[in-house]
Amino acid sequence: MKPLVVAGIGEVLWDVYPDSAHFGGAPANFASHAASLGAQSWMVSAVGDDERGEQALRILFGLGVRCDLVTRDPTHATGEVRVTLDAQRVPSYRIAPDSAWDHIPWSDELSEFAARCDAVCFGTLAQRSPESRATIRRFLEEVPSTALRVFDVNLRQRYYDPETIDASLRLASAVKMNEEELAEVSTLLGITRPTRRQMMRRLMDRYNLQLAALTRGAEGALLFDESDEDEAAAPGTIVVDTVGAGDAFTAAMVVDYLRDLPLPLINRHANAVAALVCSQIGAAPAPRSANITTAVTQRSV
Repeated sequence: MKPLVVAGIGEVLWDVYPDSAHFGGAPANFASHAASLGAQSWMVSAVGDDERGEQALRILFGLGVRCDLVTRDPTHATGEVRVTLDAQRVPSYRIAPDSAWDHIPWSDELSEFAARCDAVCFGTLAQRSPESRATIRRFLEEVPSTALRVFDVNLRQRYYDPETIDASLRLASAVKMNEEELAEVSTLLGITRPTRRQMMRRLMDRYNLQLAALTRGAEGALLFDESDEDEAAAPGTIVVDTVGAGDAFTAAMVVDYLRDLPLPLINRHANAVAALVCSQIGAAPAPRSANITTAVTQRSV
């Protein structure tokens, strides 16, 4: 079988906790988990010409992610997010402004790579700056029409608006969001439907999406394709940290969907991957990636 070529495009950063720092960024987490699940995974981003940028590249390389298209920016620092966890271990974020990932440049190499992609995952956060927004949208326009273009809504702070969400959905062929994001997106786009399922279907119909996921934390997820839907419960786990769980879910969903697995199996597998992430601190720690395929396969059988 031809290897699946997938890309995360957007922010590479460090999640800084009160007592530690962990590599992160939603597209980078996606790329890391996609690599651990057997895809040929690439990261498209920018990091600073600094120690944290060097560490980020080493971690991505160690997780099996290709970094050829990650630019070293000599004038902007590698991204950083201050993370705090509430009593239920749910995170809140304070994101550093004008980071390297706000300046992802376009290049001929990026255009050549886009033509080879089977899937790309992007979000709203890296579109906060004009330069990265233009690069992300051009990349999405240049991937093959058959590629899965996954909009991971991932609303953060004030870095989104109706235009960004609408434009992203028009460029996407798939969407992933959580319940809070569905409520916000539905309000911003004027989608009024009585149930979550009906709101998701309305989004799919309006934007001609072929795949959609609504993650619901401990309650699992709803997964939709053009003709069917599935509801799966989350596996039982001791929740230590929910950062990155949604990104892991997206990676499993994308890889399994591209492999033509049935919707219920995709949903159970993606929930199992997310649960595994919730059981550990950090979104993509190196020790986890080596064991993730075995662990989630056992839970999905």
